[in-house]
Amino acid sequence: MSILDEFRLTGRVAIVTGASSGLGVAFARALCDAGAAVVLGARRADRLAAVAEGIRAAGGQALSAPVDVADPASCTSLAEAAMAGYGRIDILVNNAGVGTAYPASRETPDQFRSVIDVNLNGSYWMAQACGRHMQPGSSIVNISSVLAVTTAGLPQAAYSASKAALMGLTRDLAAQWTGRKGIRVNAIAPGYFPTEMTDQYAPGYLDSMRSRMVIPRMGRLEECAATLIWLVSPAGGYVTGQTIVVDGGVSIT
Repeated sequence: MSILDEFRLTGRVAIVTGASSGLGVAFARALCDAGAAVVLGARRADRLAAVAEGIRAAGGQALSAPVDVADPASCTSLAEAAMAGYGRIDILVNNAGVGTAYPASRETPDQFRSVIDVNLNGSYWMAQACGRHMQPGSSIVNISSVLAVTTAGLPQAAYSASKAALMGLTRDLAAQWTGRKGIRVNAIAPGYFPTEMTDQYAPGYLDSMRSRMVIPRMGRLEECAATLIWLVSPAGGYVTGQTIVVDGGVSIT
Protein backbone atom coordinates (compact mmCIF):
# COMPACT_ATOMS: atom_id res chain seq x y z
CA MET A 1 0.00 0.00 0.00
CA SER A 2 1.28 3.46 -0.92
CA ILE A 3 1.45 6.15 1.76
CA LEU A 4 -0.86 8.19 -0.50
CA ASP A 5 -3.57 5.58 0.03
CA GLU A 6 -3.68 6.68 3.68
CA PHE A 7 -5.18 9.97 2.51
CA ARG A 8 -8.07 8.39 0.60
CA LEU A 9 -11.65 8.79 1.84
CA THR A 10 -13.44 6.40 -0.50
CA GLY A 11 -16.82 5.39 0.87
CA ARG A 12 -16.85 8.08 3.56
CA VAL A 13 -19.57 10.71 4.02
CA ALA A 14 -18.70 14.22 5.19
CA ILE A 15 -20.83 17.13 6.38
CA VAL A 16 -19.37 20.60 5.81
CA THR A 17 -21.06 23.64 7.31
CA GLY A 18 -20.49 27.13 5.98
CA ALA A 19 -20.11 25.47 2.60
CA SER A 20 -21.46 28.24 0.38
CA SER A 21 -18.18 30.14 -0.04
CA GLY A 22 -14.48 30.41 0.76
CA LEU A 23 -12.85 27.70 2.84
CA GLY A 24 -16.11 25.75 3.06
CA VAL A 25 -16.18 25.28 -0.70
CA ALA A 26 -12.49 24.36 -0.76
CA PHE A 27 -13.03 21.81 2.02
CA ALA A 28 -15.99 20.25 0.22
CA ARG A 29 -14.13 19.95 -3.07
CA ALA A 30 -11.05 18.48 -1.42
CA LEU A 31 -13.13 15.89 0.42
CA CYS A 32 -14.73 14.87 -2.87
CA ASP A 33 -11.34 14.72 -4.56
CA ALA A 34 -10.24 12.32 -1.83
CA GLY A 35 -13.26 10.10 -2.53
CA ALA A 36 -15.87 11.19 0.02
CA ALA A 37 -19.49 12.10 -0.61
CA VAL A 38 -20.39 15.46 0.91
CA VAL A 39 -23.45 17.01 2.49
CA LEU A 40 -23.22 20.77 2.35
CA GLY A 41 -24.86 23.04 4.89
CA ALA A 42 -25.19 26.85 5.00
CA ARG A 43 -27.86 29.51 5.35
CA ARG A 44 -27.71 30.73 1.72
CA ALA A 45 -29.65 27.98 -0.03
CA ASP A 46 -29.15 29.27 -3.58
CA ARG A 47 -25.37 29.51 -3.31
CA LEU A 48 -25.24 26.19 -1.49
CA ALA A 49 -27.16 24.46 -4.28
CA ALA A 50 -24.80 25.95 -6.86
CA VAL A 51 -21.75 24.59 -5.02
CA ALA A 52 -23.32 21.13 -4.83
CA GLU A 53 -24.20 21.22 -8.53
CA GLY A 54 -20.64 22.18 -9.39
CA ILE A 55 -19.29 19.24 -7.42
CA ARG A 56 -21.69 16.84 -9.12
CA ALA A 57 -20.78 18.26 -12.53
CA ALA A 58 -17.14 17.45 -11.74
CA GLY A 59 -18.06 13.84 -10.95
CA GLY A 60 -18.45 14.08 -7.18
CA GLN A 61 -21.31 13.14 -4.89
CA ALA A 62 -22.95 16.07 -3.11
CA LEU A 63 -26.20 16.99 -1.41
CA SER A 64 -27.12 20.41 -0.06
CA ALA A 65 -29.33 21.21 2.91
CA PRO A 66 -29.83 24.73 4.29
CA VAL A 67 -28.91 24.98 7.97
CA ASP A 68 -28.75 27.59 10.70
CA VAL A 69 -26.17 26.13 13.07
CA ALA A 70 -27.26 28.47 15.86
CA ASP A 71 -30.49 26.42 15.99
CA PRO A 72 -29.99 22.94 17.50
CA ALA A 73 -33.07 21.61 15.69
CA SER A 74 -31.66 22.77 12.36
CA CYS A 75 -28.39 20.96 13.12
CA THR A 76 -30.32 17.78 13.86
CA SER A 77 -32.15 18.16 10.54
CA LEU A 78 -28.85 18.46 8.65
CA ALA A 79 -27.50 15.29 10.26
CA GLU A 80 -30.77 13.50 9.45
CA ALA A 81 -30.53 14.68 5.82
CA ALA A 82 -27.08 13.11 5.59
CA MET A 83 -28.36 9.85 7.05
CA ALA A 84 -31.34 9.85 4.69
CA GLY A 85 -29.17 10.58 1.68
CA TYR A 86 -26.14 8.39 2.37
CA GLY A 87 -26.89 6.26 5.42
CA ARG A 88 -23.85 7.32 7.44
CA ILE A 89 -21.80 10.25 8.75
CA ASP A 90 -18.04 9.76 8.98
CA ILE A 91 -16.72 13.32 8.96
CA LEU A 92 -17.97 16.65 10.29
CA VAL A 93 -16.26 19.92 9.36
CA ASN A 94 -17.55 22.70 11.60
CA ASN A 95 -16.68 25.59 9.29
CA ALA A 96 -19.70 27.91 9.66
CA GLY A 97 -18.60 31.17 11.20
CA VAL A 98 -19.26 34.88 11.44
CA GLY A 99 -17.06 37.76 12.54
CA THR A 100 -17.52 41.29 13.81
CA ALA A 101 -15.14 44.14 14.61
CA TYR A 102 -16.85 46.24 17.26
CA PRO A 103 -14.89 48.09 19.95
CA ALA A 104 -15.44 46.37 23.28
CA SER A 105 -16.84 49.53 24.87
CA ARG A 106 -19.62 49.68 22.28
CA GLU A 107 -20.39 46.06 21.39
CA THR A 108 -23.96 45.20 22.35
CA PRO A 109 -24.99 41.96 24.07
CA ASP A 110 -26.87 40.88 20.94
CA GLN A 111 -23.84 41.52 18.72
CA PHE A 112 -21.60 39.47 21.00
CA ARG A 113 -24.12 36.64 21.42
CA SER A 114 -24.74 36.39 17.66
CA VAL A 115 -21.08 35.50 17.10
CA ILE A 116 -20.90 33.02 19.98
CA ASP A 117 -24.17 31.38 18.86
CA VAL A 118 -22.74 30.54 15.42
CA ASN A 119 -19.03 30.03 15.97
CA LEU A 120 -19.06 28.17 19.28
CA ASN A 121 -22.57 26.99 20.08
CA GLY A 122 -23.25 26.00 16.47
CA SER A 123 -20.16 23.79 16.41
CA TYR A 124 -21.32 22.08 19.59
CA TRP A 125 -24.86 21.51 18.32
CA MET A 126 -23.50 20.05 15.08
CA ALA A 127 -21.08 17.80 16.97
CA GLN A 128 -23.92 16.55 19.15
CA ALA A 129 -26.20 15.93 16.16
CA CYS A 130 -23.55 14.05 14.17
CA GLY A 131 -21.99 12.29 17.14
CA ARG A 132 -25.25 10.40 17.68
CA HIS A 133 -24.76 8.73 14.28
CA MET A 134 -20.97 8.48 13.95
CA GLN A 135 -19.28 5.10 14.24
CA PRO A 136 -15.72 4.35 15.44
CA GLY A 137 -13.20 5.74 12.98
CA SER A 138 -15.14 8.97 12.43
CA SER A 139 -13.62 12.43 12.70
CA ILE A 140 -14.69 15.96 13.60
CA VAL A 141 -12.67 19.05 12.67
CA ASN A 142 -13.58 22.42 14.14
CA ILE A 143 -12.40 25.46 12.20
CA SER A 144 -10.91 27.87 14.72
CA SER A 145 -8.70 30.85 13.76
CA VAL A 146 -5.23 32.26 14.25
CA LEU A 147 -7.03 34.92 16.29
CA ALA A 148 -7.58 32.24 18.93
CA VAL A 149 -3.85 32.37 19.70
CA THR A 150 -2.83 35.94 18.81
CA THR A 151 -4.26 39.38 18.08
CA ALA A 152 -4.28 41.26 14.81
CA GLY A 153 -4.90 44.93 15.42
CA LEU A 154 -8.70 44.83 15.13
CA PRO A 155 -11.32 44.90 17.93
CA GLN A 156 -12.65 41.35 17.59
CA ALA A 157 -13.45 40.25 21.13
CA ALA A 158 -16.45 38.06 20.23
CA TYR A 159 -14.73 36.40 17.28
CA SER A 160 -11.46 35.78 19.14
CA ALA A 161 -13.28 34.49 22.22
CA SER A 162 -15.43 32.12 20.17
CA LYS A 163 -12.47 30.72 18.25
CA ALA A 164 -10.37 30.27 21.40
CA ALA A 165 -13.32 28.49 23.01
CA LEU A 166 -13.46 26.14 20.03
CA MET A 167 -9.96 24.96 20.92
CA GLY A 168 -11.18 24.08 24.41
CA LEU A 169 -14.26 22.38 23.02
CA THR A 170 -12.04 20.36 20.69
CA ARG A 171 -9.88 19.09 23.56
CA ASP A 172 -12.87 18.18 25.71
CA LEU A 173 -14.78 16.35 22.98
CA ALA A 174 -11.64 14.45 22.07
CA ALA A 175 -11.20 13.41 25.70
CA GLN A 176 -14.85 12.33 25.92
CA TRP A 177 -15.31 10.64 22.56
CA THR A 178 -12.04 9.33 21.12
CA GLY A 179 -11.48 6.56 23.64
CA ARG A 180 -15.13 5.76 24.29
CA LYS A 181 -16.70 6.25 20.86
CA GLY A 182 -13.71 6.12 18.51
CA ILE A 183 -14.40 9.64 17.18
CA ARG A 184 -11.31 11.78 16.75
CA VAL A 185 -11.79 15.52 17.29
CA ASN A 186 -9.29 18.12 16.11
CA ALA A 187 -9.24 21.77 15.04
CA ILE A 188 -7.58 23.89 12.37
CA ALA A 189 -6.68 27.52 13.08
CA PRO A 190 -6.31 29.23 9.68
CA GLY A 191 -4.48 32.50 9.20
CA TYR A 192 -5.24 34.81 6.29
CA PHE A 193 -6.91 33.15 3.32
CA PRO A 194 -9.01 34.74 0.54
CA THR A 195 -12.55 34.51 1.91
CA GLU A 196 -15.61 36.73 2.20
CA MET A 197 -14.38 37.75 5.65
CA THR A 198 -10.98 38.94 4.42
CA ASP A 199 -12.72 40.71 1.51
CA GLN A 200 -14.41 42.94 4.11
CA TYR A 201 -11.18 44.23 5.62
CA ALA A 202 -10.40 47.92 5.14
CA PRO A 203 -8.03 48.77 2.27
CA GLY A 204 -4.44 48.35 3.36
CA TYR A 205 -5.15 46.12 6.38
CA LEU A 206 -3.86 42.90 4.85
CA ASP A 207 -0.79 44.71 3.54
CA SER A 208 -0.10 45.89 7.08
CA MET A 209 -0.21 42.29 8.31
CA ARG A 210 2.36 41.01 5.82
CA SER A 211 5.21 42.03 8.12
CA ARG A 212 3.94 39.36 10.54
CA MET A 213 3.76 36.64 7.88
CA VAL A 214 6.94 34.57 7.95
CA ILE A 215 5.72 33.24 4.62
CA PRO A 216 4.93 36.69 3.16
CA ARG A 217 1.66 36.00 1.40
CA MET A 218 -1.91 34.96 2.05
CA GLY A 219 -2.54 31.25 2.13
CA ARG A 220 -4.06 29.32 -0.72
CA LEU A 221 -7.40 27.69 0.08
CA GLU A 222 -5.98 24.36 -1.06
CA GLU A 223 -3.24 24.55 1.57
CA CYS A 224 -5.79 24.66 4.36
CA ALA A 225 -7.90 21.98 2.68
CA ALA A 226 -4.87 19.68 2.50
CA THR A 227 -4.49 19.94 6.27
CA LEU A 228 -8.14 18.96 6.64
CA ILE A 229 -7.72 15.87 4.47
CA TRP A 230 -4.75 14.75 6.56
CA LEU A 231 -6.70 15.17 9.81
CA VAL A 232 -9.85 13.32 8.73
CA SER A 233 -8.14 10.52 6.78
CA PRO A 234 -6.39 7.40 8.07
CA ALA A 235 -3.15 9.37 7.65
CA GLY A 236 -4.16 11.40 10.71
CA GLY A 237 -5.44 8.42 12.64
CA TYR A 238 -3.15 8.96 15.64
CA VAL A 239 -4.04 12.65 16.09
CA THR A 240 -6.81 13.83 18.38
CA GLY A 241 -7.51 16.83 20.60
CA GLN A 242 -5.09 19.03 18.65
CA THR A 243 -5.33 22.44 17.00
CA ILE A 244 -3.21 22.72 13.86
CA VAL A 245 -2.28 26.33 13.05
CA VAL A 246 -2.05 27.04 9.30
CA ASP A 247 -1.08 30.69 9.21
CA GLY A 248 2.20 31.28 7.38
CA GLY A 249 3.84 32.01 10.71
CA VAL A 250 1.67 34.93 11.85
CA SER A 251 1.24 33.42 15.32
CA ILE A 252 4.98 33.15 15.98
CA THR A 253 5.83 36.81 15.32
